[in-house]
Amino acid sequence: MKRKRQTYRNLKPLHEAQDIFFSRFGNCRMETETIPVRQALGRLLVAPVHAMRSVPAYNAAAVDGMAVRAAATFSAFPETPVFLSTGSEAIQVDTGDPLPDGTDAVVMIEKIEVSGDRCEIRESVYPWQNVRKTGEDIVRGEILLPAYHKIRAYDQGALLAAGILSVRVFRKPQVLIIPSGDEILPPEEAEDPIKPGVILEINGQVLSSMVSECGAESVLMDVVPDDPGKIRNAIVSGLEKGYDLILTIAGSSAGTEDFTPNVLAELGELLVHGITVMPGKPTLLAAIKDRPVVGIPGYPVSAVISFREFVRPLLFQMQGMKAPEHETVEAFLGRKLPSKPGLEEHVRVILGKVGDRAVAIPLSGGAGMMTSLVRADGILRIAPEISGYSENEKATVELLTPKRQLQNRLLVIGSHDLTIDLLASAVKEKSEGRITISSSNIGSMGGLIAIEKGIAHLAGSHLLDTETGDYNRSYIQRLITRAPVILLTLVHRWQGFMIAKGNPKNVRGIEDLARSEIEFINRQAGSGTRILLDYELQKAGIDPKSIPGYRSEEYTHMSIAMAVASGRADVGLGILASAKALDLDFIPISRERYDLVIPESFLHDERMELLLEIIRSQRFIEQVLGLGGYEVEETGTIKK
Repeated sequence: MKRKRQTYRNLKPLHEAQDIFFSRFGNCRMETETIPVRQALGRLLVAPVHAMRSVPAYNAAAVDGMAVRAAATFSAFPETPVFLSTGSEAIQVDTGDPLPDGTDAVVMIEKIEVSGDRCEIRESVYPWQNVRKTGEDIVRGEILLPAYHKIRAYDQGALLAAGILSVRVFRKPQVLIIPSGDEILPPEEAEDPIKPGVILEINGQVLSSMVSECGAESVLMDVVPDDPGKIRNAIVSGLEKGYDLILTIAGSSAGTEDFTPNVLAELGELLVHGITVMPGKPTLLAAIKDRPVVGIPGYPVSAVISFREFVRPLLFQMQGMKAPEHETVEAFLGRKLPSKPGLEEHVRVILGKVGDRAVAIPLSGGAGMMTSLVRADGILRIAPEISGYSENEKATVELLTPKRQLQNRLLVIGSHDLTIDLLASAVKEKSEGRITISSSNIGSMGGLIAIEKGIAHLAGSHLLDTETGDYNRSYIQRLITRAPVILLTLVHRWQGFMIAKGNPKNVRGIEDLARSEIEFINRQAGSGTRILLDYELQKAGIDPKSIPGYRSEEYTHMSIAMAVASGRADVGLGILASAKALDLDFIPISRERYDLVIPESFLHDERMELLLEIIRSQRFIEQVLGLGGYEVEETGTIKK
């Protein structure tokens, strides 16, 4: 029997969904507990803490020297020193020693000359000089820390010094995470190759770590099958065990096997079924036995967005704290960013400081692209009432990385190559994480345009001039006019047809692309690889429209290789290194030069100097050769 597909029950705008959820659980606070001070880092005090003892608990020497009665030294000068008897009028003390009875000051050891049973003092001291007086730091009975104070490392030291060994704090929320789905498998149980239909359960770990970042604790359950009864039992069991918050993963959408909405509605009150946010639309918000339950979408990016908007603020609130505000930066859009009105979009972007402006470049990839979060420096919210941003328009970006890192970021825009990823790793390693590279793969033409617009520090390019056989120069002359640039050769590489091992479709050359049974996968328009293909097709007299798959596009050589390796395509044009990486056969078409285009104004920038040093190093050369498919005889040379 065919299952009936569900529908979303009144999608809510983000602000409305948050109002509904937090009005229901706005007063949700954890009960208190008393814990040792040594375990209290990051916890919130319920009540003010009064000091149990004074610090110091006695008058103590603040320096090494002689404890004296200050009045006995008042006439001491270098020319007319005072002589005091050691052991009675001047008593030797070390830093931290209690001040002997009858003394009220300490003369520093370097101001004293000892001779036998007398010491010569050449400088007077005033009462209580060089003495840490009783209660100078903390006075017994005073409020040491106020209520609702988050305990820091140095607070722990002050508490212990003041005789406080335990404190009363809000208990950490206990969160149960329930992943669900018949196709879901823990990574530890996966075998290569992964069977079609299997999805690795990674969201649970991501959410568990995000819970920890909020100061709470979590338990990640084993995967629950797509069975309403088992999902119900898992939730009920979690409630009975006293968990303060339950997160279910997947099964929250409107598909035929998305059972979670009905289960939550049966067990309690389904407050919200779906929000007008992309990614994150299938979020569920529910109240069961006066406890919050959040249905987290199955796509990784959607899961993170859902957590950030609902779970994170709730967990801090439960502990009596306000969630820390996301650090933001005002950045200029590197390209036009359209959006659907009526939906709030959360777009992942890379960021960099180019000149005196922060530049944001949107990353491609849907809700399932976890790497878009790995690579992202920030999230740009597009409000539902606007249709996006224009190129060069200023927007507020919520940072995922510290703002200070933007000053040391190099933005690389243009053609994709594996050596760029290698450089990014090498730069970060060489600078011990201080200098980083973010890259956006939009093709060689897009890279040159980015340099012209002043939104990139450098661009990767391999644009073939079909009339001269040279690379990049003629395009630079046409496209870059605002400032002089240099052309630095990174590598030579082979472009060719990537095909499945054993060449099952018997592909021999360019003419085979027109065969009806051959499915091609193409690079995007404006890429150097696309220009090379069109040139080869023109030479062979083949109409691009006759090639099955010509309009199917990917943005990187590895994506092309993956399309062939997975069987989605039979042939793709790309570099030998990518074919080697995925163990594909390769038919060479053209040897090409891959250059970096760098504005001359950046050449003496510390970041660029480090980059050039690495490119010209023997270690980098060896790493490039280790990838296979590259030639390095001109690596690091500047083209005239």
